[in-house]
Amino acid sequence: MKLLVIDGNSILNRAFYGIKLLTTKDGQYTNAIYGFMTTLLKLLEESSPEAVAVAFDLKAPTFRHKAYDGYKSNRKGMPEELAMQMQPLKDLLTALGYAIVTCEGFEADDILGTLAHTCTENGHECMIATGDRDSLQLVSKTVTVRIAATKMGKPEVTLYDEAKIMEVYGVTPPQLIDIKAIQGDTSDCIPGVAGIGEKGAKDLIGRFGNLDYIYQNLDTIDIKQGIRKKLTEGKDSAYMSRMLGTIRTDAPIDTDISHYIQSFSDVSRVERIITELEFYKLKPKLLALCHGNAVQEVPADDIVNTPVLAYCEPDNLMELYDHLKGRKVDFLAEDTTLTLSDGKTVYALHSLMPDFGAFQERFFHDESILKRTHNSKPVFAAFDCHGIVFDTGLAAYLLEPDKKDYSLDRLTQGITAYQCEKETPLLQFIPLADALEKEIAEKKQSSLLRDIEIPLARVLASMETIGFAVDKSAIAAYGVQLQKEADSLQKSIYDHAGYEFNINSPKQLAEVLFEKLGLPAKKKTKSGYSTNAEVLEELRPYHPVIGEILEYRTVAKLKSTYCDGLVKVIGSDGRIHSCFNQTETRTGRISSTEPNLQNIPVRTERGREFRKFFTAKEGCVLVDADYSQIELRVLAHMANDQNMIEAFKENRDIHTATAAKVFHMPEDFVTPEMRSRAKAVNFGIVYGIGAFSLSKDIGVSRKEAERYIQEYLSLYAGIDRYLKEVVEQAKKDGYVTTMFGRRRYLPELSSSNHNLRAFGERVAKNMPIQGTAADIIKIAMIRVFDRLQKEHMKARLILQVHDELIVEAPVEEADKTARILSEEMENAVRMNVPLPADAGIGKTWFEAKK
Repeated sequence: MKLLVIDGNSILNRAFYGIKLLTTKDGQYTNAIYGFMTTLLKLLEESSPEAVAVAFDLKAPTFRHKAYDGYKSNRKGMPEELAMQMQPLKDLLTALGYAIVTCEGFEADDILGTLAHTCTENGHECMIATGDRDSLQLVSKTVTVRIAATKMGKPEVTLYDEAKIMEVYGVTPPQLIDIKAIQGDTSDCIPGVAGIGEKGAKDLIGRFGNLDYIYQNLDTIDIKQGIRKKLTEGKDSAYMSRMLGTIRTDAPIDTDISHYIQSFSDVSRVERIITELEFYKLKPKLLALCHGNAVQEVPADDIVNTPVLAYCEPDNLMELYDHLKGRKVDFLAEDTTLTLSDGKTVYALHSLMPDFGAFQERFFHDESILKRTHNSKPVFAAFDCHGIVFDTGLAAYLLEPDKKDYSLDRLTQGITAYQCEKETPLLQFIPLADALEKEIAEKKQSSLLRDIEIPLARVLASMETIGFAVDKSAIAAYGVQLQKEADSLQKSIYDHAGYEFNINSPKQLAEVLFEKLGLPAKKKTKSGYSTNAEVLEELRPYHPVIGEILEYRTVAKLKSTYCDGLVKVIGSDGRIHSCFNQTETRTGRISSTEPNLQNIPVRTERGREFRKFFTAKEGCVLVDADYSQIELRVLAHMANDQNMIEAFKENRDIHTATAAKVFHMPEDFVTPEMRSRAKAVNFGIVYGIGAFSLSKDIGVSRKEAERYIQEYLSLYAGIDRYLKEVVEQAKKDGYVTTMFGRRRYLPELSSSNHNLRAFGERVAKNMPIQGTAADIIKIAMIRVFDRLQKEHMKARLILQVHDELIVEAPVEEADKTARILSEEMENAVRMNVPLPADAGIGKTWFEAKK
């Protein structure tokens, strides 16, 4: 019989440190469990054991601790993030039918040793899996050790047999014990012989065989006098160390190997635990273990009894449409097929069917048909669709905003599917939608999904389809101009250096700055001295070449990323069609790709030039409006801070007002520098800034920055109170929310790591503010889109950039569009402060923004 014995603590520990922290949406850490299970799957696949035992340590002291007080005295307690994963792992292993073995007074290593010895005595084969090399001493003709590790998130296993140990260590497995007896083991606080390290210990055992022979012949063996003296003085320590390092083979455990054959698996419990841990990708393989198979997946109908749906390819689509009116319908649409279900029957439609086009038009336009689907944005782009009440992709995003993949394949992995005579993704989609709809309701996020995210998908689909007109020739001409500037800067930099080099190479640039020019090095990395922007800014006063290098980087990036990059993505219609993603960020902000129009540089004069290249089509103008200081206004409202609310209601400059209070002077006496510092504090508070970061940002001492922050919090006591309360509530709940119920889960708040906790606290302060601002701009987009349609206007929303909306409108609709844009943005939500959004009109984005 082949027995696999797993060192549970060791494998779990290696997995924890080999995979970045992972959590469920409820804050349960899972990275160690995930790594353990992937390692188990690999071990089972490679070794095909007939029995499995998983050994774990107990918290109680062992005989080694009682024999030597210093044993493992340097070990710190298990990190809380790891400790909380121990019991769920044991629960999963038990549910799978694997035996968990513990033994009071002994370590897991001794359980491994005892089972290995039992296998040898009874003619069985034993395979030990561990992350520690201590077990290598157990290797024999019938016992092998697999050293398991998790690297780059993936399990790696190295097999050690007698030949491998001789190849690597040059000794036999039992001799490893005596080597440790002499050299000691710092990780376990085993002292060994003072003054003799690994090299000396290997030499002694390699030459003389074992510890007993050395001490029995200590006066005559050929060793240096200094080594002899150390061995003499360290004899007691050596023998005690050998006792501590020797794995016992007589632990009082069950040694009947047949008892470690996998027992009956509790399939429903396994499925529940996997779902709670959110191991969707592993689910099929882990469920396969319930049947004793580590490779093949188990058909869903072998696991549970599933609902059965009828299957139909209807002859008359108009009759089907009449049947579906007023019903709840699930559907998945592809280019030439449409699969849908009324909960009783799966209907498969394809483009060759009579009236297919007419059916699609009526089906999608009919609001009485309450539709559930996955990824509604392409549906909105393809059809004039109404009545979508649930989107599984968007729902999953709201429930798990930290994930990266919301594809139907990922979400339905391991989902128990409906049964039908024909297989279709819809059979898994339906139970997925049911589960997500229930959870969305439980989390009180139904309105957020139904009233904001799904209508927004329609708006984004429209914006992507319409695109933004650009002047291609003007962009190309600007690229030529920037290249000339870059060439001129490059020549000047070479003149300062005295030779040509690759300015974009950090290594070559560091050689020029710190060796050739002798500038003071500021920050060193593994690859050499840093030349990042922060370092160069600190070096700016030392040499004029620094300013030229920074300028060169700016110009080169504008040329390559924006001039060259934008020209490549202009469509045949002369417009750029960016892709807007509403499931990308944890705060709920919309992102933009291919290209990222939200990242067009506008803070510099050169960057603002790009707005001139974005233009309205012939006969139209652009209407542009953005919110003024929306995050500060949201903060004032959510904190109910009367001082800040009053300042906004009176339409005072909030930064000047803050500066006047912080510096204790009338607003008329506030200097631009004072206002700038107050502005840094205002926005810094929203992002949880500390005194150190603020001092660097505004160029003052840390003590002075701390005074600014304290003065600010004294002035805005409501904000101070709110920020403290939101962190405390987040620690209790495990998450924070926006005004509209959007959540961000913060397992970092319960971390034992100070830096992770501090990060969690900063996010807890910022996310409700930034997320609420993101929700407000989404609501405004929906209102503007709907209003333009309701009033039968030709104007269309074409771009959203952070807190800014841009509409392309016929010249004759410009003024009305500007009024609608301002009205809908300003009235998107009721708050204790106004939300001003003045609109500008121009032929180009540059003109409309001025």
